[in-house]
Amino acid sequence: MSEHAADPILKGPELDGLDDYRSIADVFHAAVTRFPDKPAFTCMGKTLSFSDLDRLSADFATWLQHETDLEPGDRIAIQLPNVLQFPVSVFGALRAGLVVVNTNPLYTEREMAYQFKDSGAKAIVILANMAAKLDKILGQTELKHVLVTEIGDLHDFPKRLLINAVVKYVKKMVPSYSLPKAIGFRSALRDGARHSYQDVERTLDDMAALQYTGGTTGRPKGAMLTHRNLVANMLQARKVIGTHLDNGNELVIAPLPVYHIYTFTVNCLFLMETGNHSLLITNPRDLDGFVKELKGLKFTAFIGLNTLFNALCNREDFRNLDFSRLKLTISGGMALTKSAAKRWEEVTGCAVAEGYGLTETSPVVSFNPTDAIQLGTIGKPVAGTEVKVVDSENRDVAFGEPGELCVRGPQVMKGYWQRDDETREAIDEGGWFHTGDIAVLQNDGYIRIVDRKKDMILVSGFNVYPNEVEEVAAAHPDVLECAAVGVPDEDSGEAIKLFVVSKNPQLDEQTLRTWCKKELTSYKVPRFVEFRDELPKTNVGKVLRRQLRDEVKESTS
Repeated sequence: MSEHAADPILKGPELDGLDDYRSIADVFHAAVTRFPDKPAFTCMGKTLSFSDLDRLSADFATWLQHETDLEPGDRIAIQLPNVLQFPVSVFGALRAGLVVVNTNPLYTEREMAYQFKDSGAKAIVILANMAAKLDKILGQTELKHVLVTEIGDLHDFPKRLLINAVVKYVKKMVPSYSLPKAIGFRSALRDGARHSYQDVERTLDDMAALQYTGGTTGRPKGAMLTHRNLVANMLQARKVIGTHLDNGNELVIAPLPVYHIYTFTVNCLFLMETGNHSLLITNPRDLDGFVKELKGLKFTAFIGLNTLFNALCNREDFRNLDFSRLKLTISGGMALTKSAAKRWEEVTGCAVAEGYGLTETSPVVSFNPTDAIQLGTIGKPVAGTEVKVVDSENRDVAFGEPGELCVRGPQVMKGYWQRDDETREAIDEGGWFHTGDIAVLQNDGYIRIVDRKKDMILVSGFNVYPNEVEEVAAAHPDVLECAAVGVPDEDSGEAIKLFVVSKNPQLDEQTLRTWCKKELTSYKVPRFVEFRDELPKTNVGKVLRRQLRDEVKESTS
């Protein structure tokens, strides 16, 4: 913390080791060399060791190099849930010098088409379960190389065939599709194994990932995360968390989606680099199956968020698990409530350490020291990071006073993909990234969030921008105008409420929600719909979402 009131900035300790690596591939090579026989990732009973991950990702990288026309710097979309193919695809793509475009497997055709077109992705690895969606929008994209994989593809025979058959024919989770030029993922690995992998020279300043987040206009935009950003954040996580871990000997539960920047950095980089073992949970919403997978395991760390902690602690079968070795629980993605943190500690005997981050910061900005957790705060800045708060005139605000939280450090993104204007709005000339979150810097060095971006809605840790919801709802022929706001929800943190002025008095809530489901991922679909004769507006006609939010608060207080 700065000693001068005129310079109200919190600073993390020095960050060491960043210049030891040229790229994420360097980090990967060091890990697989150091921990070849250690387990790296487990999913649905199948484990890949670090040497397995090295071999398979090299096969995939070699296929990309020899069987396609892709060049270093080209974008490849990876649209997978938590399956073993995810780390194989990611590290293979990065070893081939490509830029990973993480894509939510829950996306609708409209959302997929937008992200693929905006990123200019030329290749995709997609789960067969959602290939039918790709079939419908492929012609709207620049995708030339399509790789389709089934859930059990990296399992051994005959379990592989059994898993895939059950998913396809019994559970009927794979709608029919026609992608005649698509390549099977297993075929690509076999073809790649016939060639020799060639190292690709990348630098820390080259882009490694395009991670999409909501824009101020409601249209998602890609945060350009460089190798430097991600390696720095990996090292920052190691400095604040790694001292509590025994490298190569931890079993970490990873229920959150790996395409999300939170799990992507923590599990696929930090825990990989330290030689630790991640258990990927393919469908954490299936709590019965989730808890069943944990039985008999003496896991040592758990990566989660508030809603998951609540849901698990309410289950008797979870409370009966063996928590004797659990020594680290990390919360991120959404605000951690004190009640959830206390309940988790009562059930597991392990305190929850909350951190804070954003897609644009790779993501970790701050973290609670595990030996000095202060509930209600987001901890202290991680190594190499500076934070300050500013007022509406961009003037520094003193400790103890609220203002917009600004961040400067090596983990701050390069900028927004093909959006120079929005980049300049977000990152000022001094290199400070303006988060839009309202925070207070405490004199003891901790940071406390007091409010969030005024319009963004946070549903189970996922950002939902009202403009996108409103755009879809307003396209209904009976909707005159609408406004979406977040309302408190015990399970998801917030739920979406849509206020609607309708041209047709027969339009009902269910009809409108069904309409939205066609175009929006499930967590973006309004939970509640309220019809009104008019919406509150400014004198220039802009809908006052804040007034609607205040009305909701008053009605529930």
